[in-house]
Amino acid sequence: MDARIEQVVTSGKVTLDDTEYDVENNTYLIGDDSEVIVIDPGFDAEAVLDKVGDREVMAVILTDGNDHHLGSALEVSAAGEEDEEYWAPIALHRADRLLWRDYFGRLARDEDDEEQAKALRSLEPDIWLEDGGVFEVAGAQLEVQHTPGHTPGSVSVLSDQLGVLFSGDTLHRGRPGSIGGVFEDLRKQLNSIGALITPLPRDMRVLPGQGEETTAGDENARWESWGALASENDES
Repeated sequence: MDARIEQVVTSGKVTLDDTEYDVENNTYLIGDDSEVIVIDPGFDAEAVLDKVGDREVMAVILTDGNDHHLGSALEVSAAGEEDEEYWAPIALHRADRLLWRDYFGRLARDEDDEEQAKALRSLEPDIWLEDGGVFEVAGAQLEVQHTPGHTPGSVSVLSDQLGVLFSGDTLHRGRPGSIGGVFEDLRKQLNSIGALITPLPRDMRVLPGQGEETTAGDENARWESWGALASENDES
């Protein structure tokens, strides 16, 4: 197996409920010298494609449907190809379809060309992610785990061969993942985190959607303490 993991960090702004947050996004490339899968392309397609180089993008996996994951998805999928037939498939969980449609609907409203606006409104992901679904690249398998809570369709991606969990914004180092400390459904998110990390080897690397990497063991040790955070969130 020749698969390796590369990281690109980009930054930008995300608006949730009319509040704007500064967000740093981790993009991960998994592959070898000829092909890669891109997880969460982030704010800067050019930076991601510079890292891709002349390799083929096999798929773009979105761990949730928030703006900072969707913003560069089409450009990274295209990877310089004008013919859409050769674009890499974009994958998202169906439970985040509303977030997808809202994002591209907003782009369509700002588009002067009616044909282009119509195309944006009709866009759909190429692949609907499902729990247990598997992608393969450079000899490594990437298994999709549905981990709702941060968004209804949040997923994490597990690779036993690489010894890595890509946790998206479900789990960050030392805390449940969020944007600006805002949680959509923290109790559901905590349940997802517990079910996700409890069976994993303690030394498995966890590569989150934001911030520094951690391990399954470190986060499992912290998990029960986050119940108090859920109670505070219920009261707010």
